[in-house]
Amino acid sequence: MPKMKTHKGAKGRLKVTARGKVMASKPGKRHLNWHKSGKRIRSKGKKFVLAEGEARRIRELLPYD
Repeated sequence: MPKMKTHKGAKGRLKVTARGKVMASKPGKRHLNWHKSGKRIRSKGKKFVLAEGEARRIRELLPYD
């Protein structure tokens, strides 16, 4: 059976930790920040853990990570 391919879009956006949690960065920080408060932009910089049901689907997209 051939190797599974990694989903390249998911690879750039998500990270699977050693214990299997899926970490993602919050959306809305890349551009159009001039009208957003500093507090809002700083909070967008932190990563967050995806819910278990969603993480299960993501692990299928990232088989070797």
